[in-house]
Amino acid sequence: MKSLVNDKPNLFNIFYLEAKTETLRLFRTPGFSIPTLLFPIMFYTFFGIVFSMNPATMPTYLMITYAVFGVIGPALFSFGVGIAIERGQGWFDLKEVSPMPASAYIVSRVSLTFIFASLIILLLFAIGAMFGDVRLMRWQWIALALIFVLGSLPFCAIGMTLGLYLKSNSAPATVNLIYLPMGFLSGLWLPINFLPEIMQQFANLLPPYHLAQLALKITDMDLGFPVALHVSVLAAYTLLFMFLATKAYHKKDKQ
Repeated sequence: MKSLVNDKPNLFNIFYLEAKTETLRLFRTPGFSIPTLLFPIMFYTFFGIVFSMNPATMPTYLMITYAVFGVIGPALFSFGVGIAIERGQGWFDLKEVSPMPASAYIVSRVSLTFIFASLIILLLFAIGAMFGDVRLMRWQWIALALIFVLGSLPFCAIGMTLGLYLKSNSAPATVNLIYLPMGFLSGLWLPINFLPEIMQQFANLLPPYHLAQLALKITDMDLGFPVALHVSVLAAYTLLFMFLATKAYHKKDKQ
């Protein structure tokens, strides 16, 4: 009979269980799950459908930009606020000394972001199709969904960095101060060409703008800049904040 001591743990099973428990925990936390799911839906319903300035194109345009706004939220808050609070409670340190690999913690947070992002996307797609008369080809729906879900990765890296630097009591307010203005200045609430010229130029520095332009290209509603530019900026943000998060993590260990 094989000794249980020699049995190696199943890494995939560890990832699955950690992601499952983290997802269930936050679904059972109304303060996180309800605003995360409903805010982008509510804003899109009001500004993209009910008070649409151009019923022919605005529902499609704002469905895309509010989907970007929606997928950023879970990434920033599950990483940024979640990690900061768990650090403050000592839960983060407990997980560090447990046998669980550190990668499982990150994978669970990314999985959580993907799940919430997928739900937000499906809800926005359904509302856009039923009430906004959004009509796209099947490949466009699929391409948009993939762009939105994978496009949340740079914001996971940003959120992780914020979570490792911020204190638990200041994290929610700080993340909101970054999330909401960044969404507005990136042209997610209103079409980017409605903003003053100087704000349009500033938007080029912000990752949500590039994710939105990448998605808008699927429906030929973007400003015409190359795909490579948007992908490069998003990749640069991901690498930069992964580096900053790694630096913050090792700095924490030395304190």
